[in-house]
Amino acid sequence: MSTISPVQSASTQIDLSGMKAGIAPEDFAFSRTGGGDVGEWRIVDDPTASNHRVIAQTSTDTTDYRFPLAVYQRVSAKDVDVKMRFKPVGGKVDQAGGIVVRLTTPDDYYVVRANALEDNVRFYRVVKGKREQLKGGNIKVATNEWHTLELRAEGERFTVSFDGKQLYTAQDGTFAGAGRVGLWTKADSVTYFDAIAITPLE
Repeated sequence: MSTISPVQSASTQIDLSGMKAGIAPEDFAFSRTGGGDVGEWRIVDDPTASNHRVIAQTSTDTTDYRFPLAVYQRVSAKDVDVKMRFKPVGGKVDQAGGIVVRLTTPDDYYVVRANALEDNVRFYRVVKGKREQLKGGNIKVATNEWHTLELRAEGERFTVSFDGKQLYTAQDGTFAGAGRVGLWTKADSVTYFDAIAITPLE
């Protein structure tokens, strides 16, 4: 996943407006944690999105322990702030979307995710493919509505915000080095992502 040299400077706002609908988003690599299908990531038209286009995960494989990943290749960072908008569109097993930081392999990273079927936002570490919850909070996550999710990683401190309000902080030192940033879904979640901003803090 490191074929492109990392870009370390200012904030990166991923521009989807020039990407062609129906194909995979540029500068991303795709994988998954767990079993089942690797996922189907595509650029999709959506008139409610910032630039009328979104990154969508559209596979409806119902494998429960299945976490499709779209990993951005142009940033590698330890301390980073990642903010995005997401819209849960469908899914019977789950309707979830999340942000991955400090990813070194598809089985090793931190992730914060919001789930519209459970109405909660949880922060996990994934170590050798095993997901362990570090913190969580209950909050309404509406289906077919845009929400903002933000994860700020500074040393061993992680700050999670949802719809513009800080939810909680967590402490962990499992992954202390730099890694990739990515998008995350679970099981049969069909989720749209928009307005992705990545700001290295180093």
